[in-house]
Amino acid sequence: MNKKVLTAATLAVFATAAHAQSSVTLYGLIDAGISYVNNSKTATGHDNLVKYDDGVAQGSRWGLRGTEDLGGGLKALFVLENGFNSGTGALGQGGALFGRQAYVGLSQNNVGSLTFGRQYSFSTDYLGGTYANGGQTVAGNYAYHINDVDQLTSSRINNAVKFSSANFSGLTFGVLYGFSNQAGAFAGAPATGTTAAPVAGSSRAYSAGVNYANGPFSVGAAYTDIRYPAQSAPAFSTTIANVSTGTVRDLRTFGVGGRYAIGAATLWALYTNTRFEPITGGSTTFTAYEAGAKYAFTPAITAAAGYTYMHLGDANRGHWNQADLSVDYALSKRTDVYALGVYQIAAGRNGTADLQAQIGSSTSYFNTSGTGSDNQLAFRVGIRHKF
Repeated sequence: MNKKVLTAATLAVFATAAHAQSSVTLYGLIDAGISYVNNSKTATGHDNLVKYDDGVAQGSRWGLRGTEDLGGGLKALFVLENGFNSGTGALGQGGALFGRQAYVGLSQNNVGSLTFGRQYSFSTDYLGGTYANGGQTVAGNYAYHINDVDQLTSSRINNAVKFSSANFSGLTFGVLYGFSNQAGAFAGAPATGTTAAPVAGSSRAYSAGVNYANGPFSVGAAYTDIRYPAQSAPAFSTTIANVSTGTVRDLRTFGVGGRYAIGAATLWALYTNTRFEPITGGSTTFTAYEAGAKYAFTPAITAAAGYTYMHLGDANRGHWNQADLSVDYALSKRTDVYALGVYQIAAGRNGTADLQAQIGSSTSYFNTSGTGSDNQLAFRVGIRHKF
């Protein structure tokens, strides 16, 4: 009898374990290298800069992700992801411990997932990694648009509730809402009145996106709206155009992109339109057009090229052109080395100010200023390891 009880208990334990299978994975990425950038002096001058630069192809990170099988196709899931600088060991994302991502939720087979926490907008999910030169080439953060104004790479939303659909014959979609967590500021409203300064931390956001992939072809679109972006922690950047002179009430960005694979070649294109609305005064519109291609000469060697044109609309007449070239060599599935060159030139004016003077102060592509010139050239060699 005792043996039967013991056997039954043992079988019950194994049955429970099989029913509630769980896993936790440690993962990460380190990207490091040496970069050269000309016209880098912050005052008048043309000094060059040779520097150790971190997180160019991709931001360095480590994280934990886990799932628990709850039965019937239902799973619990979580992600905790930390960003850091490999050169100094400093935390990224404003010093947050898990500033890249931190969320928990549930997923159901053939339906989708519902997650809660700090998460990416759909501008990043659907556009930045799939249709942008920054996401498709090792030019990475050198190739994304100035200060990531259109939220293609760093659009992480605090206090977010997010639904991401399952894949329905190539179609995926989703919606996200990020709470302000301030009394009386559900919509990210200012403290009082329409012209009052916003409450600290009163940023709220919503985002939606859709993507369709069928064989070699895919197309996607996304919209993100961030109320009082400078009040988020860490803050979203608004140091572009005339919006840096006043409090930004709303940052709205829309984009659509497409991609097509032809044998060993992949082509892509992207359009984004971003609008800054201040509390008072006129708005500023930032529009970007880009296209790129990459070709795998062998399973280990890939070369890529990209071009981006951007301009300020409304009362502003500034515009930028950028071209990038890169070569990537895979030493293994987890380690690659790469070389790239990027050239940027600015022209025109932003209101009454010289455009490059404003870019150089805080919004250079290459994490360095260039107020003494209207152009910058960067070269880089780097190594990236994934674990």
